[in-house]
Amino acid sequence: MSQELRAAAVQVRENAHAPYSNFKVGAAIRAASGVVYVGCNVENVAYPEGTCAEAGAIAAMVAAGETKLTEAYVVAGSDLPVTPCGGCRQKLAEFGAGTVPVTMATTAGVEEHTTLADLLPGAFAAAHMEG
Repeated sequence: MSQELRAAAVQVRENAHAPYSNFKVGAAIRAASGVVYVGCNVENVAYPEGTCAEAGAIAAMVAAGETKLTEAYVVAGSDLPVTPCGGCRQKLAEFGAGTVPVTMATTAGVEEHTTLADLLPGAFAAAHMEG
């Protein structure tokens, strides 16, 4: 199933708005329904105000009324697979179980496979908010 996610992430990566870093990233996530949602990074001249590809894919999933992801794929034009940033790791953990597979890849096809739990051990969760 990762080939479908890879194709979607590679395609949406081309739409990234990265005029400042020229570092385009694409992400595809599969929701529990099986639907694939995509996102790309969108930079802003006020640098910290941009959005990551993973956040865009999650926003699309939530906008469609879904709240659970079962797989994630992130692709960037780098020599080595790029992991999601810390904020996106937390965002992914909000909507996926620790066992959710995450594939990080390069546009050349190098892949690294992991899980949400391995990306974010000790994730902050709703249970931490309970008295």
